[in-house]
Amino acid sequence: MTNSLHESRHDHRRLSCDDLLASTDFNNSDNEEPVDSRGILGRPSGFRSEAASNIRRRQAASVQRKAFFVRSLALFCACCLSIGSHYASYILGPLKSRLSRELGASHTEFSLMISAFSLNSTWTPLVGGLLASKFGTTVTSILATGVILLGQVLLLFGEMLGSLRLMTLGLFVFGLAVSPLAVIQETIIVRFFKSHGLGVSLALGLLAGKGASFISARTSYPLTEHFGTRAPFYVATGLAALSFLVNLLYVVTSKWFVDGACAELEASDIKDEARRRSVINMTESQALEKVAEKKRVNFRDIAKFGDVFWAYVGLNVLCGTIWAPFTHLSANLIETRYGLGERDAANTASYLLAGSIFLYPICGFLVDRYKQRPIVVQLLLLSSILTLFAYVWLAIPPTWTQTPIPAVLSFAIGHGFSPLLLVVLVPKIVSLKYVSTALGVHKSLEQAGSVIMQTLVGLILDWHKRGESQNPAVLQHVITAFLVLNIAQFITILGLAYLQRKKDLAVDAAIKAGVDSNSVSPTEEDPLMAAPNPHRRYESTASQIRSAVSDQLKTRQEIRRGGVFATASVLVIVFTWVMFMGTAYFRLGMKKHH
Repeated sequence: MTNSLHESRHDHRRLSCDDLLASTDFNNSDNEEPVDSRGILGRPSGFRSEAASNIRRRQAASVQRKAFFVRSLALFCACCLSIGSHYASYILGPLKSRLSRELGASHTEFSLMISAFSLNSTWTPLVGGLLASKFGTTVTSILATGVILLGQVLLLFGEMLGSLRLMTLGLFVFGLAVSPLAVIQETIIVRFFKSHGLGVSLALGLLAGKGASFISARTSYPLTEHFGTRAPFYVATGLAALSFLVNLLYVVTSKWFVDGACAELEASDIKDEARRRSVINMTESQALEKVAEKKRVNFRDIAKFGDVFWAYVGLNVLCGTIWAPFTHLSANLIETRYGLGERDAANTASYLLAGSIFLYPICGFLVDRYKQRPIVVQLLLLSSILTLFAYVWLAIPPTWTQTPIPAVLSFAIGHGFSPLLLVVLVPKIVSLKYVSTALGVHKSLEQAGSVIMQTLVGLILDWHKRGESQNPAVLQHVITAFLVLNIAQFITILGLAYLQRKKDLAVDAAIKAGVDSNSVSPTEEDPLMAAPNPHRRYESTASQIRSAVSDQLKTRQEIRRGGVFATASVLVIVFTWVMFMGTAYFRLGMKKHH
């Protein structure tokens, strides 16, 4: 009885590892399609969907019901992971004027505090993605939530002591883990829902964080009025502790989640199965060790992602410059430009984060519903137009517009669904093996753009500050900079779609010309020439052809460009750190009183 129970618990992993051992995919791991083989432009392809439907038809109804229940619980845990970090991320924006008044924080010092939160996010998401690939999402998630809780405690103590330096240190520690946690959360969702409504599932995962951000921006100032200045920091620390406890629960039950939902195995899962089989069959154990090793990602693999991926990375940098810095600045900008009180300005600015609460689910549904159309590109262009309108409205003299409401609503709608689209694009560009790494690159470069812009905005606002509260002309320059960067973002989206279209046409032309039979090396076991294998029940020959041809068309020039872009990305991150550290030294390190 005990042996039967033990075997059933490992049934999913055992069968999955059997399929991996029988498959040739890992003998040539470079030939892998993206998770969503339709790509960015939604090109029709029934290869994977047909295989997935065959799998679902063969599963018993009871197994499907259990898998749905387990996936729902996994999604709930994934959503809870980010609540604490997102709530804490936005408590400072509405309190900027109070911090300036009570702690003597200048515009630059406040920007440095926010940048300290974002600074480590320029490199930790990439490291977090690589660690998740090596050790699994369970181990890396508990490390991330633990560091977030520590940073939030330091931030609370800094506020209690009235020390800007300690608060900045708390945000610095906090920022070490907040973006890696987001990468881990999204990787978990992709893992469990890659063929089960991925768009809606990612939307719900991001919605939990965005909802917490909106509640934070909406309640932080009222909390200080009713319960004292430290109330928002107490609430943020409590929610960070709650996320940590939920993460502990997920770690304890992670094996049950994977088996119950029949989720994709990670390298750590395969190694566990290899250790279990080492007692029974050493040959299979060693083969699984090799499979687990090929599941891991090396940093040099990033250069092979292709031109479409690097155009996507450039888009992330621009999105980082026009999204987060504006949301942190908005309360003070509205207060100064339209003559509103602190409370009214904070309440008005809080609605910038409200759009995601109802737009994320709608966007996720549209992405899942219209898979065979370029819906993601169309929604990105719509988002860019809406945020552009917001900046145009704010750039117009306030004596003409009288109110910031149209700009707030336009930005709230445009920004309300666009972060989800950046995440949804990743499975359309890379295979499941590279999802956590690609998400790490996406987060790192987006945060780099955010930190650079946030720091520059603080310096510009303080440039002519000599006793007066704010120079309207300088504020106008900041809004104009946001406007120009938004136009560049719109052009980049068009360029991304063009590169994807060019790639698709090249692959189609190569298939029609029969490149697959001539260009694949005979030592790499051509899928057309390989002998039928009964273990490969769900693979599609057409899908293998497309994957092989797509890989062959990655020219040396494209890989060389990828190396150049990877180096440029590293230089952007280095520049971000140099800018932050230099500004922090001259603005915080040389200041005598805080």
